[in-house]
Amino acid sequence: MKANPKKVACYLRVSTVEQNEQSQRNEIEKWLAGNSVDPSSVIWLLDKSTGDNTDRPAFKTLQELIFMGDVGTAVLYRLDRLSRKMMEGLNVLTDWCERRVRVVSVTQQIDFNGMLGPMLAAIFLALGQMEQEVRRERQKAGIEVAKKAGRFKGRKPGTTKAKPERALKLRLKGLSIREISKQLKVSRNTVFVYLRKSAKSQPALVAEAVNLS
Repeated sequence: MKANPKKVACYLRVSTVEQNEQSQRNEIEKWLAGNSVDPSSVIWLLDKSTGDNTDRPAFKTLQELIFMGDVGTAVLYRLDRLSRKMMEGLNVLTDWCERRVRVVSVTQQIDFNGMLGPMLAAIFLALGQMEQEVRRERQKAGIEVAKKAGRFKGRKPGTTKAKPERALKLRLKGLSIREISKQLKVSRNTVFVYLRKSAKSQPALVAEAVNLS
């Protein structure tokens, strides 16, 4: 009996449910077409979640498929779509390469398998993490300069990092209070506060989304 051919798993990740993954998909589709990959062998997996950890539904599915030996090639937009943390991403890629999975990062033009893969990945993951840290340091330095010059006044009283309107939009999309709190990185009580604030301008919609009336 002939074994089923292994699948090509295309993994996409955006940071929030409101972001569109189409640009990532377009680049991966170009690679698939350029390499004459049979569309029937392709699996698309999408996470709309932060890359700060690997606790993501689609990523877990991908890991299970690789563990079962069903995936021969994993295609990514960039390596940081797996993880923003170098060691975490490196551990994942090392495991995949040990299982003889070919890993492709289309925008970084990386195509590797075997034990050379983790060494190359370590360089790119380290550079990605370094870029993120540099951005944070520049932002911090800019705030300090603004403070010294008297131009930085912080957040205005009554404003929030995650706007109440966004909480309402997520709720109307069908997300639970727990899912919204996780997405906005705030407590469940804060989500209710956001929704109540939205009630002032859109009472009918809020009454539909949560039992506030």
